[in-house]
Amino acid sequence: MQLASSVHRRYLFLLSLLAGMWGCSSADVSSYASNQPALVLEDFFDGQLSAHGIVKNRSGELTRYFNVEITASWDEQGVGTLDEHFVFDDGEKQQRIWTLTKQADGSFLARANDVGQPAQMHLAGNALFMDYVLTLQYKGKPLDVVVEDKMYLVNPNTIVNESVMRKFGFKVGSVSLVIQKQS
Repeated sequence: MQLASSVHRRYLFLLSLLAGMWGCSSADVSSYASNQPALVLEDFFDGQLSAHGIVKNRSGELTRYFNVEITASWDEQGVGTLDEHFVFDDGEKQQRIWTLTKQADGSFLARANDVGQPAQMHLAGNALFMDYVLTLQYKGKPLDVVVEDKMYLVNPNTIVNESVMRKFGFKVGSVSLVIQKQS
């Protein structure tokens, strides 16, 4: 009887701990609605851009760094394309092509070659938030991670981007980068 009670208390403690973690949500993008300069995707993501960033593991240790050349354009229907070419410190090269489609309500859906389902982009003021499932190669095998992506326009030519990657709800890594418009 004593053992069952002890197990029951541990179980309740674990449930309450997990409930507390789920209750700690991050800021909603709408809290940035009054921040300036306002991020207008069609203005910022147009022409040549470059990005420079780092990748950290779940312990916060730097594991990689990279540079990206981005060509951004919009067609007559208002669909945006971000053609990203990554070069990592170990020489690995990757390409990701995002397609941004404006919706009737003014929001955007984002699709990419390694993102299974379209991601809803949430914009307010100088901020853009989106969550999506990204397929990475890990030890030669595909690995799906949930990415919580947050971008902040800090001046008309610079975005600071922070991403947290999770697997089964646990943080497995993060990416920080700066995106800059080129003249």
